[in-house]
Amino acid sequence: MRLDTRTTTDADAMYEALRARLADMVPDFELRHKAEVAAEVNRLKAERNAVVLGHNYMEAALFHSVCDYKGDSLQLSRLAAEAPGDPIVFCGVRFMAETAKILSPEKTVLLPTARGGCSLAESITGADVRRLRQKYPGVPVVTYVNTYADVKAETDVCCTSSNAVQVVESLESDQVIFLPDEFLALNVARETGKSITFPTLDPEMPQNGGDPNIHYDLVGWHGRCEVHEQFTTEDVVAVRRQFPDVMVLAHPECSPDVVEASDFVGSTSALIRSVQEADASRYLLLTECSMADNIVAENPDKEMVRLCSVRCPHMNQITLENVQNALLHNHYEVDVPEPARTRARASIERMLEISFGPR
Repeated sequence: MRLDTRTTTDADAMYEALRARLADMVPDFELRHKAEVAAEVNRLKAERNAVVLGHNYMEAALFHSVCDYKGDSLQLSRLAAEAPGDPIVFCGVRFMAETAKILSPEKTVLLPTARGGCSLAESITGADVRRLRQKYPGVPVVTYVNTYADVKAETDVCCTSSNAVQVVESLESDQVIFLPDEFLALNVARETGKSITFPTLDPEMPQNGGDPNIHYDLVGWHGRCEVHEQFTTEDVVAVRRQFPDVMVLAHPECSPDVVEASDFVGSTSALIRSVQEADASRYLLLTECSMADNIVAENPDKEMVRLCSVRCPHMNQITLENVQNALLHNHYEVDVPEPARTRARASIERMLEISFGPR
């Protein structure tokens, strides 16, 4: 019978379970230490009735031990509202923990790092959205879930990388403001055949090349993921030259050129499913690098091309040790004040209704 690493408090049993999966990627001395910490985290979880949510980008020892639920931002958005435990320890970045708090205001939500930033979330503010609304009155606003609560509060509906096209098309509007990811917006425009512009909010600068009569279907924003913007078509060409049979999988936060050069594009969970279901000789993942380790741990027959050395500096701050400290000291509690929380919740619930139907 396979050990349930989410509940065991036996450090030796935890070590054996982690070693069976991670021996090829984590040194043995580190596995022994991580197993002891993971066993203590499980003890604290049981003592406090806590639940741990883990994003697909978590370090392997954390991802394969104490996470009660794992997934991408859309999946975890739903689970945050449905998870029975309290407190919720969100192993991700701050905007994800805020989403959990928005959907479950009665629960304590802990982020195991003091900052948990995100280059996309920090590229835009609620004030920016209000200025765009003034510039484009009556145009609906779709905001990527990788944003802070003040931005969600100014938004008509949120989206994730897995449902962005569905959300945009559901509005049936001849123009949509799509924020803040530049590359995701360009990829949505490409997939839907829509035209797109990236306006400046500087009143001294001309808009749309100075011609106010040009109509654009999408209005974007110049935010980028500091991880995905690093991948290039040269990377893809070089790997294909060396491994002609490689299957290239990209996240839609990559540039349109990289997306065009790839064999499959999808959210982190969609990328995982695609690797599990495909029968390629080897795979190249163009996303945060720790996810490849997590896939290999569960699918040892899959060969990953180790091009990637790009880790998200913010996701990388989340460790088993930090989760332990979060449960010991209630670090770091996330709060979303009213009325921003209620307004942000409405935009998230509209997204969930579009994707999954009325609750």
